[in-house]
Amino acid sequence: MSRVQLALNVDNIDQAVAFYSTLFQAEPAKRKPGYANFAIAEPPLKLVLIENPGHGGSLDHLGVEVESSDQVHAEIARLSEAGMFTEEQIATTCCFATQDKVWVTAPDTERWEVYTVLADSETFGTAPVPASGVVTDDTQAMAVCCGTVEEAAAEGACCSNAAKADAVAAGASCCG
Repeated sequence: MSRVQLALNVDNIDQAVAFYSTLFQAEPAKRKPGYANFAIAEPPLKLVLIENPGHGGSLDHLGVEVESSDQVHAEIARLSEAGMFTEEQIATTCCFATQDKVWVTAPDTERWEVYTVLADSETFGTAPVPASGVVTDDTQAMAVCCGTVEEAAAEGACCSNAAKADAVAAGASCCG
């Protein structure tokens, strides 16, 4: 079963979890500092909440969760053949899970991912998020948002100085 993913920035993770638990009559499938996700059966939805104070109520990114890596690779081929620029991330760690995924960007700049979860992780991104949930320097924020420093510096990378600053302020959520 595939399902749509909606990742939202929220100002207060505890308040958001309480609201969405009531709205969808479900508890989070995963809960970490500054992060929660719901695997809602009806309607089929993966709702991801990322604490990002000052940006609450805004879209972080959209996605489609699929069942297998084979489906991710099929989407990579299909989207590439259709002429879309794809950003592939195989066995990457994001949102407390190891995933295979492919990203595409819509004409109005909203980011979509097609992904499958391979395993749970104790880290938010490619670098561990401290127990406080707060990232303390730009290098660590870049690593969490964009992978290595080299990947962050690459042309077209998501991590501008503003994005890094936002990541630091927010406890380093993905640059979406």
